[in-house]
Amino acid sequence: MDITEIRVTLRNEDKLKAFVNVTFDNAFVVRGLKVINGNTGYFVSMPSRKRPDGTHQDVAHPINNKARQLIEGKVLAAYQEKLKQESAVEVLAAGETSESQPPAD
Repeated sequence: MDITEIRVTLRNEDKLKAFVNVTFDNAFVVRGLKVINGNTGYFVSMPSRKRPDGTHQDVAHPINNKARQLIEGKVLAAYQEKLKQESAVEVLAAGETSESQPPAD
């Protein structure tokens, strides 16, 4: 089973940094993964739902540690790439803004 697409939607919240959708084999998508900034660094939280007792239960999750590491590694790499892309867009936009303004006297 291969990861064929990862879509990252950035968030600018204290702990929640992104929502992620992962497609496997161009045939199956898992939506609602989250990139979380935890106490020891970034990690990927699997999609979950809140139970009546207030606890959360994963809706989908890897069965073994190897699969978890594969998914987490690729998701975090896609998150870092999206951050770089957004930074580049911001730099370009800032350059266009400064070029369009008349020089100061």
